[in-house]
Amino acid sequence: MNKRISRRAVMKGGAAAAAAAVVPQWAFAVPGYEPAVPGRPVPGPSSFGAASTAEDVTAGMDLSGMTALVTGCNSGIGYETMRVLALRGAHVIGAARTPEKAEKACASVAGDTTPLVVELTDLPGIVTAAEQVDRPVDMLILNAGIMAVQERRVANGVELQFAVNHLGHFLLTRRLLDNVVAAKAGRVVVVSSGAHFWAPEEGIQFDNLDAAEGYEPFKAYGQSKLANNLFSRELARRLVDTSATSNALHPGVIKTNLTRHLPQEVLDDWAERDIKYKSIAQGAATQCYVATSPDLDGVTGYYFSDCNPANGTELLDDDELAARLWKVSEELVADYL
Repeated sequence: MNKRISRRAVMKGGAAAAAAAVVPQWAFAVPGYEPAVPGRPVPGPSSFGAASTAEDVTAGMDLSGMTALVTGCNSGIGYETMRVLALRGAHVIGAARTPEKAEKACASVAGDTTPLVVELTDLPGIVTAAEQVDRPVDMLILNAGIMAVQERRVANGVELQFAVNHLGHFLLTRRLLDNVVAAKAGRVVVVSSGAHFWAPEEGIQFDNLDAAEGYEPFKAYGQSKLANNLFSRELARRLVDTSATSNALHPGVIKTNLTRHLPQEVLDDWAERDIKYKSIAQGAATQCYVATSPDLDGVTGYYFSDCNPANGTELLDDDELAARLWKVSEELVADYL
């Protein structure tokens, strides 16, 4: 049984060393994990694993009559998630940064799809996008993201990775929460990463969200991914009186355009390591599993990897940190709620 991972042990060699370590392939039981919502179903082991694909975990399912919204639908695991959910009969709203990307992606898959423009740094645009969704949302899959942008950039007053990976999705979810709750058993699925262990020692640097006091690309990425986990956990707690749920996940290490900002020396180093890369079909499996599996009915506030409940750093169940992140996020997008 794996133990909780200490951020101090990982970050002791600095962000560059953490990047060199890539992300471990975790398959955990959940020792010592405090449920976000005590009394709700506890997820058990599934029959799927690291080698499972999105088609495997949804085999035999009929998702007709259900609606999924997937951000980052135009490439990588977001595209595969849209393709497979549409294949199983769901109506998929495919969200991408531009009309051209959303329309091209939606037109290229079989099934019922609708393109939607969601640029996660455009807060007024997120409001507009959410207003176009006029039906219950059974699966809200927050998949889009950026990784390790090498130069400090700021959007909406915060560092870019935090803005895209967390804050934009926070606002989108808040604007669509009524749609999720209106579904029979709506699910919010937050694509985080095992790289949340790259986050700073304190977890979230609330006094340095714009990274003006020092910017480290991998640490900033880790902070944004930790924020994904904490957001999902706090959302689960706030949904306690509804039939809706929220869970987060690590999709695995996958070769997609997410790595486009990485310096060549990091890519070269990774190429020399025995890294267990997943295919895109395998990388999309966990989010499709969390979005659709009947075994997860009522399960909320957990973290998954390889289609199974997983564990990470000790900050994942820090409810005080999660509540503070929610409050600060609300303040940052207050004009658009």
